[in-house]
Amino acid sequence: MGFSPTELVGRIRSRFPGAAGGQRASLRGLAAATALEIDGPILRVVEASRSGTTGRVDSVHALPLELPSDADRTDAAALGGAIAKALAKARIKPGPAVLGIGRSQVVLRTVVVPDTGLTGTIASLVRFQVARDLPFRLEEAVVDFRILRRLPARQPSEGEPEAKPSPTTTAPGTTPDTVDRVEVLVAVTRQESLDFLRQLAEAAGLSLAAVGWISQANARCLVTPGTASPATPATPVALVALKSEEVGIEILEGRSLVFSRGMPMPAVKDTDPATWIRAATIEVVRTLHAFGGSPGKTSPESAVLMGGTGREGALSEALETRLGFAVPQASLAPSPGLERSEAGAVAAGFSAIGLGLGATDPEGLDIDFLNPKKPTPPPDLRKVRWIIGIAAALALLVTVLGVRKTLVGRREAVLAGLQAELTAGEKKRPTYRQMIQQAATLKAWSAEERDWLDHYAHLSAVLPRSEEVYLTSIAFGPNRAIRLGVQARNGEVLGKVDRLLRTAGYDVKPLAVTPGADRHGYNFRTTVELTVPPKLKFDVAKLNPPARPADDVSLDPRKKGGAR
Repeated sequence: MGFSPTELVGRIRSRFPGAAGGQRASLRGLAAATALEIDGPILRVVEASRSGTTGRVDSVHALPLELPSDADRTDAAALGGAIAKALAKARIKPGPAVLGIGRSQVVLRTVVVPDTGLTGTIASLVRFQVARDLPFRLEEAVVDFRILRRLPARQPSEGEPEAKPSPTTTAPGTTPDTVDRVEVLVAVTRQESLDFLRQLAEAAGLSLAAVGWISQANARCLVTPGTASPATPATPVALVALKSEEVGIEILEGRSLVFSRGMPMPAVKDTDPATWIRAATIEVVRTLHAFGGSPGKTSPESAVLMGGTGREGALSEALETRLGFAVPQASLAPSPGLERSEAGAVAAGFSAIGLGLGATDPEGLDIDFLNPKKPTPPPDLRKVRWIIGIAAALALLVTVLGVRKTLVGRREAVLAGLQAELTAGEKKRPTYRQMIQQAATLKAWSAEERDWLDHYAHLSAVLPRSEEVYLTSIAFGPNRAIRLGVQARNGEVLGKVDRLLRTAGYDVKPLAVTPGADRHGYNFRTTVELTVPPKLKFDVAKLNPPARPADDVSLDPRKKGGAR
């Protein structure tokens, strides 16, 4: 399975602290989306899609919800069933669904935190900041935010006293405005509100892809290119959003939503127009004055209306009288879906239109409670220990293998030396065997306390001259036995040998004479077996061996080439 370079970089960045929170869990910028909003008894449905980098509205519907008058709107199953029935009746097959959370269910805060450049780290700082002001526990909250603007660091002038560092917003050793900062609009809702929308989508058979914020959706309609309004990016502008049971006031600076307030109102159809207009006017004026009194803020000098309640004109006149400037009704930019839809559905469905356009924007929704920007997770110490343990085990394994290789190398060198010695020994085996046999013979001689060399000299003196007889072999065996191989000129010489040996004191077995001529004229052959009697004594010094023949060369040194 392959990855594109962008995906690969994202996976690598996700391994570093602070980078994991910079990516949303789901797709950002859906190719197509179906935005739904429940406005009293009406279900407003907007189908939007993206062409290139521009989102467009394909259709706008206002569908009645078939709910009993006493129906419980907090029952997700009942409300989801009514939505599914209305969509089926209108033959609408919704794509990835986008729902919205109203202003009354959102806690809004503006905070300033150091600009770390990592979304995950900023998310951690934001959660730390807003946790102190929430009316419920942080564990029960879903927090998302949008960066409004970046505040560059200010270098302290020479001689200016250093301010105390703030442990919540700045690093130690820095002052609040001597580091790069970001101003962040934070929107917080309860987890139970998000769970309700999940159950609602499941009951309606919808594939929930995003959960936006209705106030941000309203602001999205106002800043959409082509929308006719008197606002200018340099000054705050107020957007008064009229619903059947609510009036919302959104204040924008440039293209950023910086303030929002929602006020529940009696149902339009059940309230006297004059009374409803008077109450809405008071709330709008009070909200604008309160915003203008905030530190660093100025009251908006322009405002627009959005809505389809039928009372927009009357409220516009009342606000112009109280505020002193025109408050016209904004019209949305031309779009094929808007032109084909009913004007009333388009005018009253601006929130759903904003949700659809925001979901199909390449960057996705600015505030998405279903896929919020997540803080950097704390380091998993168990995983760190596990990795350290594996690294230590690998290091130990490498060390053991290295030591093993060294020891095996030494043993192999010893083995190679022994094998060389064994090979050399195999070549000398016959010599060793002969030496062993000779050593055994010498040991046997020594054990019998007999000097066989003396007997060899004695026999040389006893036997006839070499002209008559010579020995072909002599062997000394156990039990004082001597065996001689004799070659003689004739039979008389062999008889003489027998007599001489007996005369010298040896016990001689009868001779077996065999004709066996050789090239030197010795025609008889025999084997003489002697036994040395224990009482046989002789003196080698007194022996008188026969003289050497004149032509005997056996003791002369050998000449080169082996010739004598």
